[in-house]
Amino acid sequence: MFEKVLEERTSYIAVVLEDIFQPQNASAVLRTCDCFGIQNIHIIENRNEFRVDREVAMGASKWLSLHKYNQQEQNSANAIKGLKQEGYRIVATSPHLNDNLLPDFDLSKGKAAIVFGSELPGISEVVKNEADDFLKIPMYGFTESFNISVSAAIVLYQLAQMLREQSEIDWKLSEQEKDDIKLAWLRATIKRSSLLEKRFLTERGNKMEKPER
Repeated sequence: MFEKVLEERTSYIAVVLEDIFQPQNASAVLRTCDCFGIQNIHIIENRNEFRVDREVAMGASKWLSLHKYNQQEQNSANAIKGLKQEGYRIVATSPHLNDNLLPDFDLSKGKAAIVFGSELPGISEVVKNEADDFLKIPMYGFTESFNISVSAAIVLYQLAQMLREQSEIDWKLSEQEKDDIKLAWLRATIKRSSLLEKRFLTERGNKMEKPER
């Protein structure tokens, strides 16, 4: 099952959650990311601590790579800087003068980090100023926006489908990424995994030190 799931995982799209307040929303987004094969989630904690509702998440956080930013005054700026250094476009989900409608978003332009903001204020000014693209979901009613968990589900479903339909995009994980993630999953699922690793490394070391005859 690990091998099968890893073949559908991607780091071409990453999700950034900025200052999410409600655990139900945070957990629902994690569950959506797992379902659509998004491996890397970047969590910015400025005023609000990111908390997971286990009943909503259904264990999804165990299978995702969570990267938290909560040690600096400028957590959002540090997260954006790091993502850009990794080659990601910063894509803010917010209505904007120069935004792209979701069905028209061009994934072939490069890796994309999709930023979802806090429930009430939305994305911060830092993200708005540093964003490379703006993305919005087409809407036809009176209400101006979706709940964040609904927005994430719609956006990630669309992008995950588009990604798999474009053969020119190399969206799959590298072999090194697969190995690293598989090891993390094994550590999360095997009881006393640290003791097994220690014993394995000790036995391996002894074999390497044993002189050949």
